[in-house]
Amino acid sequence: MEIMVGVLLVLLIWGVALFNMLVRLRNHCREAWAGIETELKRRYDLVPNLVETVKGYARHEASLFERVTEARTRAIASEGSPGSQASDENQLVESLKRLLLVVENYPELKANRHFLELQKELSNTEDRIQAARRFYNANVRDFNTRSEVFPSNLVAGLFGFKQEEFFEIQSAVERAAPDVRMP
Repeated sequence: MEIMVGVLLVLLIWGVALFNMLVRLRNHCREAWAGIETELKRRYDLVPNLVETVKGYARHEASLFERVTEARTRAIASEGSPGSQASDENQLVESLKRLLLVVENYPELKANRHFLELQKELSNTEDRIQAARRFYNANVRDFNTRSEVFPSNLVAGLFGFKQEEFFEIQSAVERAAPDVRMP
């Protein structure tokens, strides 16, 4: 009888330890996602300034400005899974790339101090977003691995821990940060 109680006690402690570890890992994923959201908000705040600066020089590019603004609006409003948010982010990055290509046609804009500062800030922000994505995906990997491997998968299944979704960019072209450096 004492052996049975001892075995049950060890199993209970083991189960509680695994449960607590899964909760910690899940919270790390949530914290890392909040870091991505912070960096994305930083990008969203920069985009209107960048668009307004370019508008002053490239007035006939109205449809491009509208596409950038629409992509930004969709990305800000996106609150779905990391996969759906990544899709909206991809559209924003693509529209920013097109905007920066237009800049090439305006040498006086490329020399504008305010524009250069915005470009530098956008480049830094893109680097920070990529770092936050890597941190988030590393936490997701750790959580998913722990919730899939035996024996912690038993506790994960028992308490309804669900797999977290990676924040992935869909194509190799979209994986790169927009090139905002001037020659």
